Amino acid sequence: MERILRRDRALVVIALAALTVLSWIYLAVVAMDMAQGDMSLGGIGKMTPSPIGAMTATMVQWSPTTFALMLVMWWVMMVGMMVPSAAPMILLFATVTRKQAAGENPGRRIALFTTAYLLIWGGFSLLAALAQWALTEAALLSPMMVGTSRFLTVGLLLACGAYQLSPLKQACLVKCRSPLSFLMTRWQGGDLGALKMGLSHGAYCVGCCWLLMPLLFVGGVMNLFWIALIAMLVLGEKIVPRGDLFGRLGGMAMLLLAACMMLPDHLFT
Repeated sequence: MERILRRDRALVVIALAALTVLSWIYLAVVAMDMAQGDMSLGGIGKMTPSPIGAMTATMVQWSPTTFALMLVMWWVMMVGMMVPSAAPMILLFATVTRKQAAGENPGRRIALFTTAYLLIWGGFSLLAALAQWALTEAALLSPMMVGTSRFLTVGLLLACGAYQLSPLKQACLVKCRSPLSFLMTRWQGGDLGALKMGLSHGAYCVGCCWLLMPLLFVGGVMNLFWIALIAMLVLGEKIVPRGDLFGRLGGMAMLLLAACMMLPDHLFT
C-alpha cells in the first residue's frame, strides 16, 4: 500500500507540474509575441508603424474570436498561478482517496476533483475577460493590456489592500491553508463527491484570491514579472508558515502604494 501511495503521489506531482509548466510556456509565448508587436494570440492583430517609425498598437473592436482567445489566456494564466498553491490539497485528496478506495483506481476521482477546481477558475476567467473588454471599451486599458488611468490603479490597489485585511478574506484563506480540516469536514465519497469537493475548494480559493487578479490590470495583464509576483503572494499566504500574516503585509503594502499615488505629483519633484 505504501508503494502504491508513493507511486500515486509521484504521478499526481508530475501531472500538476506538467500542467503548470505548460501554462507558463503559453504565457511566455504570448508575452514574447506581444513584445515583438504580434498580438494575434489575443485576437487583436499586429502593431502598425506610426508616422515617426515606432510600432504602435491601436484600439480595436473586440470580436467573438478576440473574446474567446482572451478567455483562454485568462484561464491558462489562472491555471499557472493557482495550481502550485492547490497542490497540497490535491495531493492530500489523492492520498485519502487511495486509502478509502483500496483496490480501486483513484485516478478518475482525482481528475474530477482537479477539473472541478479548475472549472471554478474558468468561471472567474470568464468574468475577468468581460472586465477586460469593458475596460478596453472605456479606454481605461491600453491595447497592450495595461491600465491607463491613475484612478483605476488607485481604486484597485485600495480595494485589494482592504480585502486582504478583511474577515472574509481570512475565512477563505483558513480553508485554503488547512487541507486536512477541509477534507475532514467536507468529505463526500464517490465520483460525485469528488466533483462537489473540487467545486467547493475552488470556490474558497476564488474567495481568497479573486481581488488579487485585477491587479494584473495595474502592472500589465501579460507582464510576466507582475504575474509571477502575484502568484508568489498567493503561494506564500497559502503555504508558508504564518501565511496569513504574509497576506496582511501584502495588503498593507498595497494600501501604502495607493496612498502614495494619491499624493500630488509635485511632492516627488
